[in-house]
Amino acid sequence: MELKTRYQYTYFIYPYLIEKNKYLKYLQNLLHNNKCKLRIFEKQKDLDIYNKFLPKIRRFMFPTFDFSEYKRKKFEELNEGLQAKVLQKYPCTVFEYNLDKNIQGKAGRDNGIFFKIEKIEIICFYTGECFISLKTMIEDLEHFDDLLNFNYKFKDIKSEFISMKQFENIKIQASEFDDIRKITDLVDELVGNSVKHINIDSNKFLTYSYACVDPESWNKNKGFDEIKHQFYKYTNVLPSNYNLNVDFSRADKRVDIIDKWKFIKFGFSNQATTLFTSGVDTFNYTKLPFLYEKVYIYMYILQLYKKMHIQKMIEEYKSATKVAKLRKEFLSFTQNVWTQDITTENMGALLCNSWSEKLELQKFYLKLKSEYDILYKEANIEKTAKSNKVIMIVLTVSLLLNIINFIVLSGI
Repeated sequence: MELKTRYQYTYFIYPYLIEKNKYLKYLQNLLHNNKCKLRIFEKQKDLDIYNKFLPKIRRFMFPTFDFSEYKRKKFEELNEGLQAKVLQKYPCTVFEYNLDKNIQGKAGRDNGIFFKIEKIEIICFYTGECFISLKTMIEDLEHFDDLLNFNYKFKDIKSEFISMKQFENIKIQASEFDDIRKITDLVDELVGNSVKHINIDSNKFLTYSYACVDPESWNKNKGFDEIKHQFYKYTNVLPSNYNLNVDFSRADKRVDIIDKWKFIKFGFSNQATTLFTSGVDTFNYTKLPFLYEKVYIYMYILQLYKKMHIQKMIEEYKSATKVAKLRKEFLSFTQNVWTQDITTENMGALLCNSWSEKLELQKFYLKLKSEYDILYKEANIEKTAKSNKVIMIVLTVSLLLNIINFIVLSGI
């Protein structure tokens, strides 16, 4: 029996890096864009974020929680240039992209997958690491295969090798994007031309997806093993016709799983994070998907930020000229981000640990620390050598003066 879906959504996340000396101008461009609006987090409205992030990381990720009504009003009175200078000092800034909500008619709805874009956010860190997040939902989705095929195709829409023919059966339900390629045009517009290239794949979106399947397919009598192959395709972002039976053992190794709860499975691969649940429990399609997209997604983005920032610092250390500046940046990152716990909430902590392992954060950090130690030792050796030269010069001058003084006194 074909697997059916009760509720689903997918966030596609695009990472990029802005040149540090162009970050202020980039913020100003976003503020100038009449479609972009600064997101100001409020305790009452964003209570789950406020409660589930520990204070130090909450202040790092969501500094606008500290905006009082007076401070907000004063900020809004500033011109774009001054607003950008204020935001430049904040560790993280989030913008919302205002979408045109006009919906197109579903012509030929039996011959395609229709989807809509629910939300777009731009998350910017003051060191230049940024992320565009697009929330998509497939209209009237019934078959899980359609979700697999949609995620598989959409993640590659920025690839230069992809053709429009691959999207013939995928149709967007928004007049703002009457052509699916216009989504990539928007991403390029938001990214701008101030990008610094580091070792990240700029042709693919990362996939952060949720699906609740029909309880008839997964319940007390029908176990997870019967649909396990679908979960692996979902987490590896593979199409529905991919034959996992050929090499199921390798697929098993590519996916990490949290299966602490009976009808909840979290999956982690190099390309995706997935939450796969059964509708047998109402929590799985009410509270849990809300937390997954409103709270845990920011924990994921924070872990992505850590990896990008570490990779960037490693590259900078290889061609370092300003040692003191890099040392300050390394110590600041270590003290304010790396050593800080994100949350004490059980599910969030498990997710953060799993992302850390899958992204190999510890390995990258140790590599960075090794580069830092080498650079610091070389700087100290060079400093010591310079000091020794100065001491030698002083001693030489002192000796010469003593000799001259001796000769003068001897002449007397």
